[in-house]
Amino acid sequence: MAYILSIETATEVCSVAVSENGRCISMKEIHEVNNHSKVLLPFIEDILSQVRISMADIDAVAVSEGPGSYTGLRIGVSTAKGLCFALNKPLIAVSTLQTIAYGAIHLSEDKDLWCCPMIDARRMEVYCAVYDNHCEEIQKENNLIIDKHSFEDLLTQHTILFCGNAVNKVKPILEWQDKARFVNVVCSAEYMSNLAYHKYLQQQFVDVAYFEPFYLKAFHSVVSKVKGLV
Repeated sequence: MAYILSIETATEVCSVAVSENGRCISMKEIHEVNNHSKVLLPFIEDILSQVRISMADIDAVAVSEGPGSYTGLRIGVSTAKGLCFALNKPLIAVSTLQTIAYGAIHLSEDKDLWCCPMIDARRMEVYCAVYDNHCEEIQKENNLIIDKHSFEDLLTQHTILFCGNAVNKVKPILEWQDKARFVNVVCSAEYMSNLAYHKYLQQQFVDVAYFEPFYLKAFHSVVSKVKGLV
């Protein structure tokens, strides 16, 4: 029996879950921007209390590795690493995009379609990837500026389910494609459970000391124009 604590903070959703052998048994999340650092640890305490287990009972900690929000990812990863250090537990990194795809595929009635999870990267840019109906990667994670011809080659052959928090932005551009489908499935630690468990069984752990989030593109800081701030 394996208990895994999953932490998802890559987008506006702050989500935590506890799974038993890949099945989510407790989950809590909030869809609010800029509250991740305030609610993350209380959420973890709450869900462990609900299933009456302690942190010492956890066999591993899984964290969403990105891409996504720089701040959100650092909050989740630093919390996960801190727990692993303190408890001497292994750390599992799970792709944020694959997590969204897993949720969308398992919620869909059509089991033959492919899935393209998308995370809003501002303006018309998105972080995205393409997965088959078994959640295996078809097109690698990348950042893409969406236009009406995006995914045109894939959509001539396959029905693709677009999902994630960028769906409302890209739907008006891509819905002319006959094989394009859209669903508003976002990040959730619940969807990490099975993916993390498979990595746990294969001992696909990351180095707690050196692991860093996968940002996909470089962070560019903005110099404040307010006098007295740097």
